[in-house]
Amino acid sequence: MRSSLYGLARAQATITVATRTNGTVNGTTVDLHQNKDACRSAMLIVHTGTMTDGSHAVILQESDDNSAWGTVAAADLQGAAPTLVAADDDVVYELGYTGSKRYLRASVTTSGATSGGTFGATIVRAFPRRRPISHS
Repeated sequence: MRSSLYGLARAQATITVATRTNGTVNGTTVDLHQNKDACRSAMLIVHTGTMTDGSHAVILQESDDNSAWGTVAAADLQGAAPTLVAADDDVVYELGYTGSKRYLRASVTTSGATSGGTFGATIVRAFPRRRPISHS
């Protein structure tokens, strides 16, 4: 069988698509070892809809134990975490992760919003130590 991305990667929502105003939203945890896949890499994808106003600062967080969270160090990122603004309608941002922690999630802090902005975030885990990756 020919190799495909389907056998090497798996996407999981971390922040559901919604219109957000002021405050912080922490995404759902993504386990890089889900189904014993032990993925060695991941990518955060942030996708926007209509962005009316405000500043929406996105960060990627990591954890060893799914309880103590910290911001991923710049050395473990490929690209820069975006800050979404009104000019960012229908845009896709990608942020690579090369760190060694087991758990990841996105976190977004919104300020200066009246109507806010619509966006969501997905984490793609890839390059499992066991292939093909489980899609169960």
